[in-house]
Amino acid sequence: MREKSRYAPVLGLIVAVAQVVASQGAAYGQLHVRKPLDALSYTLLLLGPAALVVHRRFPVGSAAVALLVTYLYTWLDYPLGPVYIAPTITLIALVLVGRRAVAWSFAGVTLVVFLAYGHFGTTGQPGLFHDLAITAFIMLVMVGSELWAIVRERRAQQQRTAEEEARRQASEERLTMAQELHDVLAHNISLIHVQAATALHLIDDNPDQARTALATIKTASKEVLGEMRSVLNVLREGAPRFPTAGLDRLDDLVERSGLDVTLRRDGTRPLPPQVERAAYRIVQESLTNAARHAPGARVTVQLEYGERELAVTVTDTGATSSPELSAHGTGNGIPGMRERASALGGTLVAGPWGTGFRVAARLPLPSDPLSPPLSPEDT
Repeated sequence: MREKSRYAPVLGLIVAVAQVVASQGAAYGQLHVRKPLDALSYTLLLLGPAALVVHRRFPVGSAAVALLVTYLYTWLDYPLGPVYIAPTITLIALVLVGRRAVAWSFAGVTLVVFLAYGHFGTTGQPGLFHDLAITAFIMLVMVGSELWAIVRERRAQQQRTAEEEARRQASEERLTMAQELHDVLAHNISLIHVQAATALHLIDDNPDQARTALATIKTASKEVLGEMRSVLNVLREGAPRFPTAGLDRLDDLVERSGLDVTLRRDGTRPLPPQVERAAYRIVQESLTNAARHAPGARVTVQLEYGERELAVTVTDTGATSSPELSAHGTGNGIPGMRERASALGGTLVAGPWGTGFRVAARLPLPSDPLSPPLSPEDT
């Protein structure tokens, strides 16, 4: 509002110059029918533009002033034409600021005043054409103003919609980053915790295995730092946006999990990045849970690439190591996996399986691997 108000004096000055200069030219063509310009006429020509300067603060009052001085100027038989610039602008501005009823009321009064002047304020006989011309001009101004206002309102609505969509996307991105950070930290910190406990447990009796656990801790700590940088880079302006995890890194994940893992793949096909990331995180969280609650268990990870879905199954045989090596989690792992699956329109079931535990997820796939995954409404 303040930015626009700064241009009001400029607009008023431009209209004042236009009305004064153009009225001097119009006076030469109306010497025999209109009165010559004098001090009063110049004052009236300047009052209308002066009202434009305060129009944003007093829209109705400034419009009334501009119209009244125009009525007076016209009834005093001064040269016609340019004097109507200021009142026309005020009527348009009233419509644009939402004072439509007032604007149309002023337009109706203006029409009555000018029609009355044509019939009673001049010696000529204006006739029907004169009345229709004045009516058409006023209607054109008002209808054009309404169309302009509609266009502005639609643009404003589109801008609000775009801003809301941008805020929604930003919120979703923040949620995604939070989820990514949770998964990265939960897996690697749990792995470090379990391996540290193993190293402490075996350092006296079996230093070679303790050394292996410490090497795994070193690798996991390096990995968590790299993945955190990858996730946080999204926050930096201009940073490339790419998935922080994919199924091409599954072998490395299995190797540094510290568990006896068998990885099986049934088929292969290109996958959307959202599905790859979700499948990777589901396997990662499942291995994290196995390391926490079933240390020493044998784990089987199976990927089945179907035509319409990717099936991910992670099964462990149950704990075989000492209970003190098990760690307690936060309880958010399985709900987080379910959220990832449901966000893609899929399902995830997790629960006891024989002596161990099983996580089974089904993630729908589009027919085109480059298209986004199916929504829940499509499945």
